[in-house]
Amino acid sequence: MGGRPLRRIDVALGERSYPVLLGNGLLDQAAEPLRPYTAGGRLVVVTDQTIWSLWGDKLTRGIGGIKVQPIVLPPGEETKSWPALSGLIDDLLALGVDRSGHIVAFGGGVIGDLTGFAAAILKRGVGYVQIPTTLLAHVDSSVGGKTAINVAAGKNLVGAFHQPSMVLIDPQVLNTLPERQLRAGYAEVVKYGLIGDRDFFAWCEANSAALLSGDAEARLHATETSIRAKAAIVADDERETSGRRALLNLGHTFGHALEAEAGFSDALLHGEAVAIGMALAFRFSAERGLCSPQDAERVDAHLQTVGLPTRIGNASAERLLERMGQDKKNSGSSLTLILARGIGKAFVERDVKAEEVSAFLSREARC
Repeated sequence: MGGRPLRRIDVALGERSYPVLLGNGLLDQAAEPLRPYTAGGRLVVVTDQTIWSLWGDKLTRGIGGIKVQPIVLPPGEETKSWPALSGLIDDLLALGVDRSGHIVAFGGGVIGDLTGFAAAILKRGVGYVQIPTTLLAHVDSSVGGKTAINVAAGKNLVGAFHQPSMVLIDPQVLNTLPERQLRAGYAEVVKYGLIGDRDFFAWCEANSAALLSGDAEARLHATETSIRAKAAIVADDERETSGRRALLNLGHTFGHALEAEAGFSDALLHGEAVAIGMALAFRFSAERGLCSPQDAERVDAHLQTVGLPTRIGNASAERLLERMGQDKKNSGSSLTLILARGIGKAFVERDVKAEEVSAFLSREARC
C-alpha cells in the first residue's frame, strides 16, 4: 500500500481472523483496503451526524471511485436502542444490502456496536468493516466482535458476537474529538495497563499529557499497545468462555450500573463510568487485602490527574447493586467482579457476596 506507513495487527481467530490497520492519514488511503469489501462498486456507510459532517468528505475522497451510500443517524448513546436498530435494518434492506457485500461502521462505539449487531442479524449475518473515530472505539470496542444495544434493564444486554472483516484506524480523526470524549477514551487505554501490564501503566503516567494534547507518536503507541493486548486476549477467549476475556471488563460492572443510573446519557460517558469503576475495583480489592492501598491510591491519583472521575457521587448504593445484578457475567444470586492483586494483576473473582458489595458502595456514597 502506498503513502504513509501503516501498522498491522492481526486478530487470530482461524477462519474469522482479520487485520487491524493503523496509521496517520489512513482515511486518505482507504480505497485499496476497502475495495475487496464493496459490492457493485458501492459501500453502505453507517455513521452519525457529527462524524459525517466532520469526516464524511475526507472518507469519500479517500475511497476514490467507490460510490458511498451513507445512513446518517443521530449521535449519542440513545442511538444504541431497539428503535434505532429497527430503523437501521429497514434502511439497509431498502438499499438492498445482502450477504455479498459489507456495511461500514464509521463512528464511535455507539455506531460500531449498533452497526455490528445489525450486520449480525440482517439476513442471518452480513459482513462489516469498522472505521472507528473515537479513542475509546480505537482501543476497545472496534476490535473483538462484541456487538449490542442497550435496553431498560442495562447496557449491552442484547447483542451478538460478530467479528468485523477488517478494522481501519486513523488517529488523525481524534484531532476533532472533544476533550471530554478524548479523556473518556483514555480510560480504556489505562485499563490495559491495569489488567496485565504494569510497565504500560507507568508509561501512561509519564505520557498521558502528551497523548491527550495531541502528540501523534504517543497516540500511535498507546493505540497499538492497547490493540495488541486486546487482540491476544480475544484470540485466546473469543466468546468469553475461559474467563480471560472477562478481564477486559475491569471497571465495567460498576461502570455499567452507573451508566444505567445516568439513563445512558451524556451526563456520564462510558469511559467516565469505567474510570469510576476501575477506581472502585482497586479500592474494593484493597479493602479485601488483595492489593496494597498504595496501588489503589496510585490508580485513583492518575485517573484524577487526567481529569477523570473516581467517585460515585450521590448514586444510590442499593440501586447500583440492583443494576449490577443484571450484569452478563453474573449467574444466580452471586456477583462476579474483576478485581486486582496489584497494578497489572487483574483477575476474575466469582461468588462475591452482594452484602459485601452493598456495604462497600454505601461507604463510597458517603465519601
